[in-house]
This record gives sequence, structure tokens and C-alpha cells, in this order.
Amino acid sequence: MTDLDNEYDDLDGHTIDELSDYLDRGRTPLDPSIEGSAGCRIALNSLERLRQISKSLVEVDAAAEAPRNDDWLGGILESIGREARAGRDIPLLPPSPRATLSVTEGAVRGLIRAAGDRAGGLIIGRCRLDGDVTVPGTPITVSIDASVFWGERIGETVDRAREAIYSALLKHTELTIASIDITVHDVYFAQVSDDQPDEPGDGSVSNEGDVL
Repeated sequence: MTDLDNEYDDLDGHTIDELSDYLDRGRTPLDPSIEGSAGCRIALNSLERLRQISKSLVEVDAAAEAPRNDDWLGGILESIGREARAGRDIPLLPPSPRATLSVTEGAVRGLIRAAGDRAGGLIIGRCRLDGDVTVPGTPITVSIDASVFWGERIGETVDRAREAIYSALLKHTELTIASIDITVHDVYFAQVSDDQPDEPGDGSVSNEGDVL
């Protein structure tokens, strides 16, 4: 068991390694303790998307004969484990005065990761909600670390992800989003071409801006 698993117990006693093995088995036999855990389901969804992306990257790396350091994958797995925790309760407008509704911060982080991944062209790393999400109307800044695929226009890719994330938050939450700040930390091969460099790029590019 890793320090990460010890620190974050919102996987209801399970670990990221266990969830990974569970996916290897095709989620069979069905484990009610995993499927019935909100934190586990968030982590499983993120792990499945990460596997699809990383499989493509490994195939391309092999074709390009450009071996990659696996530290990037470990960093994303660490982020998934951290984000699976419930965190703060974010209030939602109740259907009646006698009801109380909320969504967990972990669920919102999972929503952000899913929207960013589906926008295409990048991999979401760490995700953070800055601001008091427990008080309705408080301006919230979404801070995201990401890596983009080689051949993608960084500005366009980040803008596309920002729009997808903002639309998802607007649809599924009642947060007041002040800005969605995305920092690109690395570039990975997404396709093989004659003019590709021998190694992925490094360095960071910050793309910050209001969503309005």
C-alpha cells in the first residue's frame, strides 16, 4: 500500500492498485464494495480514460522509438487518488425548502477531468478548486495542470478544454466560475510524422483567462 492510499481513505478501504487490478479483470466478478463506493467509481472512470490514452501513447512511442519516462503516469495516478476523496460538500439549489442537496468536491473534480479528457488533445493532471465552494455565489478558480499531444496547437487545445470544462460545470453544478486556469507542463507524441523531434518537449506554458 502506498502513502497515497494511507492518506486518502475515501476509496472505502480500497487502493488504487486494487482498483487497477479490478479493471484488469474486466470488473468481474462484480465487487459491490467497489461499485457501491462513489470515490471508487470516480477513480475507476478516471483510470479507464487514462488507460485508453496511455495505450495510444505507448503504441506511438514504440513506433517512434522514443522511450518515455513513466514518472508522468505515476503523477496522474497520484492525482486521481487524491481527487477521488469526497472533499467539501458543494451546495445545490434544493427542489423544496425541506430538502438539502449537495455534490462532493471529489465528484466535481471527476467531472472536470472527464470533460477535459473528452475535449481531446491533452491529458489532465492535477485539478484544484480554489475558493470557498461551500458558500453559494463565491467566485471559484479552477486550476489545472495538463500535458498536450505533439502536433496540437497549445492555445487552441487549451481553449477547447476550457470551454468543455466550463460547459460541464455550468450544466451540472451551481458554482460561480471566475476563471479556468490551465498550465501545460509537457508535450507527448500523439502521431508519428517525418518532422517529429526525437524527444517530447519540456517546460511549462501557462494559459490563464476568464471564462466569460
